[in-house]
Amino acid sequence: MAQRGPESDWKVFRELREVALQRFCRRALETVDRMLRDEAGSDYDRYVAIERWLHDRDREMKAAFDDPRRSMMLLHLHVIASLGLLEPGELARFAPETVRSVEAVLRDDAGIDA
Repeated sequence: MAQRGPESDWKVFRELREVALQRFCRRALETVDRMLRDEAGSDYDRYVAIERWLHDRDREMKAAFDDPRRSMMLLHLHVIASLGLLEPGELARFAPETVRSVEAVLRDDAGIDA
């Protein structure tokens, strides 16, 4: 799926990638904070739960943000959108063909037929 897309998309992507990364990290830290405060189990249980949860988030982070090259932009954008890291209107900043591609992936993820 390594497609380049227009240069204008690459410029928008570089900007929104940083915004999405901050959103991802903020969400993760807020979740870890909630997990730390949950006193239902032992400290060890919380530690193990947080470690496992962070391991899963690390895989998501790598898929969405590692190796930001123009040839990987569309794949990264698909993952970022699938993780719900774009605010309304941000996707519209991309070229129509890019928007259609991302929307198709989101429909597939949701199991919706076009």
